[in-house]
Amino acid sequence: MANTETALKEAMATIDGAIGVALVDYTSGMALGTMGGGKQLDLNVAAAGNTDVVRAKLRTMEMLGLQDDIEDILITLSSQYHLIRLLKARGGNGLFLYMALDTKRANLAMARHQLRKIEATLEV
Repeated sequence: MANTETALKEAMATIDGAIGVALVDYTSGMALGTMGGGKQLDLNVAAAGNTDVVRAKLRTMEMLGLQDDIEDILITLSSQYHLIRLLKARGGNGLFLYMALDTKRANLAMARHQLRKIEATLEV
């Protein structure tokens, strides 16, 4: 089992094009851990903003009566992918992994696959 810091380091090291990654509590909007980012990307601002995205999608699904789980939410920009993966593993309720990727260097399918693997080993 990996702790938060180990999981975030693994994401940055194994996912091509990674700009930054955060583990976020979407009940509070707070980042529980971050790695990467910097001048190019303020991960604390991104955590809070993407919390609104997750909450809005969950409300919409509830209003539509959809009895399904969100795997991930993808936002594509001209130069970045923003990937939000809601955690389902042990103790992950109310949490999501957020990752920003450089579109020129990232393989989106592999990034999703790696985040899924990291989620499976993450102990919160």
